[in-house]
Amino acid sequence: MRVVWQVLAVVAVSAVGGQAITAVEGRPWLTLVCGLPAAVLALLVYRWVVGRTEHRPVTEVAREGAAPAFGRGLLVGAGMFAFVVVNLAFLGYYEVDGIASPAGAAGLVGFMAAAAVTEEVLYRGVLFRLVEERAGTWLALVLTALLFGLSHLLNPDASPWGAVAVAIEAGGMLAAAYVTRTLWVPIGVHFGWNYAASGVFSTEVSGNDTPRGLLDSVTSGPALATGGDFGPEGSLYAVFAGLALTAAFLWLARRRGHLVPRGGRVARVDTTHSLSR
Repeated sequence: MRVVWQVLAVVAVSAVGGQAITAVEGRPWLTLVCGLPAAVLALLVYRWVVGRTEHRPVTEVAREGAAPAFGRGLLVGAGMFAFVVVNLAFLGYYEVDGIASPAGAAGLVGFMAAAAVTEEVLYRGVLFRLVEERAGTWLALVLTALLFGLSHLLNPDASPWGAVAVAIEAGGMLAAAYVTRTLWVPIGVHFGWNYAASGVFSTEVSGNDTPRGLLDSVTSGPALATGGDFGPEGSLYAVFAGLALTAAFLWLARRRGHLVPRGGRVARVDTTHSLSR
């Protein structure tokens, strides 16, 4: 029953935050004001419902060590997207014509913060973690990555290839990032990628008809390189970068003894100790 209560609680707060952000669509400063509290609320609700249903300290969202863990994830996510954009620009598929909307870039901080936090607490904090306890890290990673990719088929400009790409580069990578045993790392990676894509480079994010960010840019070229209407998440460059980071996170998790074997076990890891290594 705990998975039911946890999923319901996270989905409920996600729906409330989504409705608030939708209500102020097109008004960047109000999006910022609504989005950041929605992200904080999702974390508080997750901490509360997990603590009540599992009767344990919720160390995966511990305050101690949160800032450096989030910061590392942020750098990884933003760097990953910068790698994709640099390659597209080198091929002439991405061009910048000037500044587009600084206000839009500010609003996207709130929008992407809410999206990153709510998706991470649901897919990695609840689903991946509970499946991993029963079936081990590898099966949990595959199953939740597939589910995460499929969920992106609901977006306005979704495509089957886009969903597959998201499952590989994001669903797998973010689950592997969580195997550091803190949600702050995948939250940072998720936000860093999404905000760099939308708030800085003004590209499409997951086929969501994303508003313009800081740069006035144009992306054109073969869909396998650029991602087409789905955005650079559908680019082969993003897939390769995501696979490389997935391997790196899993190597680190194995080195630290964080992988859960097939058949599962309940992992209780001292988050502050793991972050300090």
